[in-house]
Amino acid sequence: RTHSGFRVASTISSPLECIMTTLTRQSLIIAVLAALMAPAIAKPPPMSKPAAPAPVAQVAVITTAKGIIKVRLFPEEAPVTVANFIKLCKKGFYNGLTFHRVEPTFVVQGGDPKGDGTGDPGYAIKNENNKVLRHNRGAVAMANSGRDTAGSQFYIVLTKPAPHLDEKFEDNVSKYTIFGQVISGQLIAEKLVVGDKITKVTIVP
Repeated sequence: RTHSGFRVASTISSPLECIMTTLTRQSLIIAVLAALMAPAIAKPPPMSKPAAPAPVAQVAVITTAKGIIKVRLFPEEAPVTVANFIKLCKKGFYNGLTFHRVEPTFVVQGGDPKGDGTGDPGYAIKNENNKVLRHNRGAVAMANSGRDTAGSQFYIVLTKPAPHLDEKFEDNVSKYTIFGQVISGQLIAEKLVVGDKITKVTIVP
């Protein structure tokens, strides 16, 4: 139709258009309902961080004039002390030093660069808290002249336990930090005398 010379667009839809419009609306409604009724997709649980690797068991091999003493180190019990001991060993600090103190049935002590019980590596380390280790026969611990004064001197417990050395400060820090245990050569340690030399100390896995 025309009105005043202009064509007027028809607003009447064809039957086919009506059907298509109805189907489109129904499809949309069905899609929306399906989305609402669909179970939520569970998010995968967050990845947990991998567990820290267990400290690698290391052994200090102390070669002496009398024979070889093997000491298992315990970084899980005394990380600072073990790290310091390994550092000194790798530098060759102990090579040629002597055992300057021997108390029969009690302890044998070495690692003093002065050889008289007063020496150190030029610094001191802090005492640590031994949770499990005790001063049983073969225990290896740091000698000191008071809290946080240990450096390089260590001792080995000889023929019997020394429980009085397991005492702790009020804040539960051990007065003497145990960092190792003899696993071979305990009888060698018990034969040492004052002046016996530490030929060398090496660290092996």
